Parts: sequence; C-alpha cells; structure tokens
Amino acid sequence: MALRVIRLVIPSGANAFKSVNAVQKAGVHTSSVRSLRYGWWAYALGERTTPRLTQNSKIISVDGNLASGKGALAQKLADKLGMLYMPEPDTFYLDKMCGEKQPLSVDFNGMCSLEKFYVDPKAADGNSYRLQLWMYTMRLLQYADAIEHLLTTGQGVILERSPFSDMVFLEAMSKEGYIRKECVQHYYEVKNISVCEFLPPHLVIYVDLPAEEVQKKLKQSSKSYLQNVPLTYLKSIEEGYKKSFLPKISEVSEVLAYDATQPQDVERVAEDIEYLKFEKGPWLEQDDVTYHHMRMLVEDKQQVATLTHIPRFLPEITIGAHDYDEKYYAYKSLPGKKYAPGYNADVGDKYIWLK
Repeated sequence: MALRVIRLVIPSGANAFKSVNAVQKAGVHTSSVRSLRYGWWAYALGERTTPRLTQNSKIISVDGNLASGKGALAQKLADKLGMLYMPEPDTFYLDKMCGEKQPLSVDFNGMCSLEKFYVDPKAADGNSYRLQLWMYTMRLLQYADAIEHLLTTGQGVILERSPFSDMVFLEAMSKEGYIRKECVQHYYEVKNISVCEFLPPHLVIYVDLPAEEVQKKLKQSSKSYLQNVPLTYLKSIEEGYKKSFLPKISEVSEVLAYDATQPQDVERVAEDIEYLKFEKGPWLEQDDVTYHHMRMLVEDKQQVATLTHIPRFLPEITIGAHDYDEKYYAYKSLPGKKYAPGYNADVGDKYIWLK
C-alpha cells in the first residue's frame, strides 16, 4: 500500500483557515456546527468570483536556492501589497491544516525527516524520496489553500516556492545519486497528473544567490544539519532553476529575477510588479464558470491529496498491510481521533448523544 497522506480526514475549505472561523458550540438537540462551504447551490444562487477580484488578486511565488533571502522578501512584499503571506510548508504542514496543537509523530507525517536527509541523503531506507514526494504533496495542499483564499476573498497570496518549482530538488537529488531513476519516473508521473489541475502562479520572482554564497550562509546556520550541505547539491538546485524551471514557467507566468547579493529594495520590486501587464497564461482565459470548478476542487483537500496517489510499488514509499494497520490504529488511538471532531469524550466533548 503506497504511503501518501494517511490521515482519515483532511480539512476542507474553510476549516483550513482557522483564523477566519468563529468558535461556536453545539446546543441541545442540534447537530455539530459546520462551517459554510462554497458549493453548487451557492453558485446556482448567484455566488460569483470575478466581482471580488482586483488588480492585486494574484498568486505570486518567490523562488530561490536555500537561504537566498526569498522568505524575507516574500513577507515584506506581502505587507507592501496587502497580500496574504504563506511561508514555505514543512513536513508538518498537514498538522497545521488540521489545527493540531502539537505536531504529531513523523509516522503520521510522511515517515520522513528533513534533518536525516541532510545528514544521510543516501539512507538505505529511502528517506530522501519519501521526503521529496511528501513535500510535493504538502506544496500542492498549500497551493490549493492559496487559490481557495484568492477566489474566496479576492486577496492575493505570496508563497515561498510552489508545486510547479518543486522539481528542482528532485533533479538535484537525482544528479547527486540520492534517489533512483525509478523514483524520478514516479515523481514526474505523479506531478503530470496533479499539477495540471491547477492554474500556475501569475508571477514568479526568482532570487538569484550563487551556490557558493548559499553554502557560506548555511555554514553560519544555527541548524547543525545545514552546515555541511554539499556545494554540488546547491549548484544542482541553482541549475535546475535556471535551465529547467524558469524557462518553462516563463511560457505561462510573468518572471522577475533579482540578484540576492544586492540589498533587496521592496519598493522597487513592487514598482516592477505594477508595470507588468500580465498578458499571458491560463488566468486570462478564466471566467465565473471555470472559477466555480476550481473552487470546488481546491476546497476539497482530500481530493487534492488523492491526485498524488498512484498504485505503484516502490520500496521507498510502500508499506505492508500489517504496518499500515498498525499505524492506522495508532492514529485512531490518539486523543480526539477515534471519532469525528466534536464526538470524542476523551478530549472533553460533551452532549455527544444529543448531537
């Protein structure tokens, strides 16, 4: 059984944005409170997307090598343009979507470790490809969150990287011999049937920092496992961006590139964005009908995650039925996980029999 997202329920739509949901309690003889979701009836009754879109209703991806300063630029630019900033997801992004107070075990988060990858990238247990595929899934879920936020509120979103640029890490891993060619084939098969369901970013901003400078910054990192990242790996990431990703994405998205060795002038970047005409890409072909279908997809996170499921045997990502059962019942035994949210007495849910 291929190991992907092994959660029983991935939060949908509005549940993924906890900050905008009011906390309510179910009363006597009432069902558990449900967040209102966009659906067919909303569209039939006149709910439309295009009236809320403005000049800044854009998806912007800020890309670059490790420690290139893309995160700081993305956050400052979001503040400047009044957009939502979404930091790069980690291996525990699913826990954040589900509103977990503390990250769950790695057994429920891809069974992979970023730290282990940098310490032992050629680990015999297949951690490297398991990490790569899990991170692609997390990026896809975050990108679905970003599009949902854009279409629901009209507010633009700025992300660090996207599922469209995730392949630069796969290519770097392949060149360094960290993963097998069968894994590369599987990854592209997954990507080709999943990322095509989404509209690409309106704009990609590439922060160009030479691999040698990246390595110097990583050696000064407080995280010990980042201090010995091979220069060849960093150069492979840089090459993947410049020779594979940027030429390809420039066919459907606007691209801006900046030298990270120079001080980042957010005012200048914002001005450059203002002068862009955004005259290419599939976003120009969208209308309320296509936005409706896109909203139906991105609010169903279970369906989004399912796009990365291919019944293919690979030792790196496959576990046996007995192991799967063990992890399934281990997850169900966690506090508040045995039943649906609101129906678990072990975490203090009350009046369950009246709901």
